[in-house]
Amino acid sequence: MTKEQTPSTPEIAGPRPRRLTYAAVLTALEGLGLAVGGVWVLVMGLAGDPDDRQQAVTLGVTLIVLALLPLLAARGLFAQRSWSRGPSIITQILALPVAYSLLQADSIAIPAGIAIAVAAIATLVLLINQEATQALGIRGPGNAPDQK
Repeated sequence: MTKEQTPSTPEIAGPRPRRLTYAAVLTALEGLGLAVGGVWVLVMGLAGDPDDRQQAVTLGVTLIVLALLPLLAARGLFAQRSWSRGPSIITQILALPVAYSLLQADSIAIPAGIAIAVAAIATLVLLINQEATQALGIRGPGNAPDQK
């Protein structure tokens, strides 16, 4: 490949913007929450007396595996990798229906629903911010280099 054909990645210059750092921290906290919840369900499924042990173990393992997406995205956001914004946005979009269902509950789950909704909306706002987008090297529509 010639130099003109080789795609170049933009060099990230300067310190990480605070908004991007906040988005990475919130994404990491969501991942940690999923991992802790998964471990808790797994332990309770194995050590406790669940109605369906297999279902509890499956849910625990699923939550632990799902925690990998936001944790990897947070790591990428800290390192200012452009690929990391997509998984983080996906995590926030998936968190909103979870928050809504918790808000519909008539129990102690309502504060958890509020916290999840606030974190998801705040992270989405931080991730689509122009400062964070530029720091990640993401170009908007129409700003892509000509592919000749």
